[in-house]
Amino acid sequence: MKRQKRDRFQRAYVHGYKAGVTGRSRDECPSIDVNMREFWMSGWREGRGDQWSGMTGVSGIHKNPMVLS
Repeated sequence: MKRQKRDRFQRAYVHGYKAGVTGRSRDECPSIDVNMREFWMSGWREGRGDQWSGMTGVSGIHKNPMVLS
């Protein structure tokens, strides 16, 4: 069974979310492309918000975009 490639923008969002929830800086965004950076930054913002709300580890598993996919 062939697997479909995931959307590039969804991957950028997930990587940004992971970076945000682990407390990494937004300056670590790897993309130069404006659209990719936008998705990465929106994931990072949501991840930072979840980190500040205490949704890390087991308490935040329901917010993890990798689990929802």
